[in-house]
Amino acid sequence: MIEIRPFSGLGKFRNDWLDASHHFSFGTYRDSRRMGLGPLLVWNDDRIQPSTGFDPHPHRDMEIVTYIRQGAITHRDSLGNQGRTAAGDAQVMSAGSGIVHAEYNLEPGETTLFQIWLRPRQAGLKPRWQTAAFPQADRAGKLVPLASGQAGVGGLPIDQDATLYGARLAAGMTLRHVLVAGRQAYLVAAVGSLGVNGIPAAARDGVVAGAGLLEIAAGEASELLLCDLPSA
Repeated sequence: MIEIRPFSGLGKFRNDWLDASHHFSFGTYRDSRRMGLGPLLVWNDDRIQPSTGFDPHPHRDMEIVTYIRQGAITHRDSLGNQGRTAAGDAQVMSAGSGIVHAEYNLEPGETTLFQIWLRPRQAGLKPRWQTAAFPQADRAGKLVPLASGQAGVGGLPIDQDATLYGARLAAGMTLRHVLVAGRQAYLVAAVGSLGVNGIPAAARDGVVAGAGLLEIAAGEASELLLCDLPSA
């Protein structure tokens, strides 16, 4: 089963510093058909203007993965963590029992990112934050784990039976990924165009896939994220 969710049909939020598109219900956008996918609750596509960002605000009991597509984001939180995550890299904040954080674009140009929220397996965990570099050359033609709670997979740790992968494909390249029984995936091309089991998906479209073999073919040079999730 493959379902395409065109970028043009996503929920939208705009103000003078933020241009956001919501793959799932979030904030003032509500769609009863898009209330998450298993433990995946939020996939936001944000464009943040320079010298702006999200002022301090609280979270709890959520695994929040941020993947930077362009520019960089600077993180500060109530635990005393501070760091900058640049394009191609990822950060994870496990909100756990509670954390207050801020995210700013302190760069001279626009920052674009995906922010992905997953429900944790356990409530009330000790909060934490971590960032890591993921060289783009390492993702050429293959899926590389960026964040995972599956044993032995690698990437930044999260508390969920899920893995967020990243890949870069040259035009005409195909990769394969098997979703075993009881698994599903959400896939988004940050740039480029893809065919997923022969069904076309444009840049920033969402793709829902059920269990089975995924064949992902690049119609042009593409960068993609794929979240492998439990079905419930």
